[in-house]
Amino acid sequence: MNRATALAHTPRAHTVLGPGATEKALTTFLNGIPGVDTVGAHARAAGFASRSLKTTSKAAGLDTIITMVDLTTLEGADTVGKVQTLARKAVSPDVSDASTPSVAAVCVYGDMVGAVRESLGAHHISRRPDGVAVAAVATAFPSGRASLAVKLADTQFAVSEGADEIDMVIDRGAFLSGSWGLVYDQIVAVKEACKREDGSYAHLKVILETGELATLDNVRRASWLAILAGADFIKTSTGKVSPAATLPVTVTMLEVIRDWHALTGEKIGMKPAGGIRASKDALRYLVAVAETVGEEWLTPDLFRFGASSLLNDVLMQRQKMRTGHYSGPDYVSVD
Repeated sequence: MNRATALAHTPRAHTVLGPGATEKALTTFLNGIPGVDTVGAHARAAGFASRSLKTTSKAAGLDTIITMVDLTTLEGADTVGKVQTLARKAVSPDVSDASTPSVAAVCVYGDMVGAVRESLGAHHISRRPDGVAVAAVATAFPSGRASLAVKLADTQFAVSEGADEIDMVIDRGAFLSGSWGLVYDQIVAVKEACKREDGSYAHLKVILETGELATLDNVRRASWLAILAGADFIKTSTGKVSPAATLPVTVTMLEVIRDWHALTGEKIGMKPAGGIRASKDALRYLVAVAETVGEEWLTPDLFRFGASSLLNDVLMQRQKMRTGHYSGPDYVSVD
């Protein structure tokens, strides 16, 4: 892309870059963002990990985590039966305890969206906390290595099948080579592909794949870029690359969300995904959210966990607090 080429217009970019923004203006802005204090980011993350929670706070935190889970299966061997079983678990995570809340969403490949919606039935709704949403990965997930036409077709198919939310991946190769205008324009195009026939839009979560971005400075720049291009959520990872979600990365992204809110008053969501398997770790993320952007973000409308095994651990811990003991290994289903 020629650096003087005009970028696709978004109201957010207009706010920051001015009218008729070009790739040069975007590059100048992103290069002008202050660097991340890496030592400080790790120290803050370590501080969140050292917090101790009272029993009542922990119990409330476990229920909050459940409502924020995007219960996920993204395997080549996924079957209709598997995703429908997962959808039933999303509605009633613990069939022995009716007080257990449902999760935020079920996240699958686009070709499984219809099966999930069918299984959810009356429990399906596009936005929490009143029901379970259907999320679909798109744009040649997880690599993002496809033409824009293929990425848009992938997105449009998932939306036409009834996906409430789209989790897209950015072109990390383009980002790392400095083609930031290309990455920006692709996000804008995918956002438009999220438009439904009635004129509404599926929510767009933009996956940065932070494990491939190498530095927290790149994570910060990519977060700003995704927000300017129209992301409703920014998401750490696909779960297919190591490292996936980490607290220092999440704190860095939350700080961008905080700064955007301070600048515009608009709230952007955050989704760490991959590698968060234990309740104690998820509770640390809740502390990080509350202390970085505020307790207003402790809602599934603004914070999600991309997870599969995390839910099982939360259910086990919740049952231990309720009954005083752990049940056997068959207490929760194996996903």
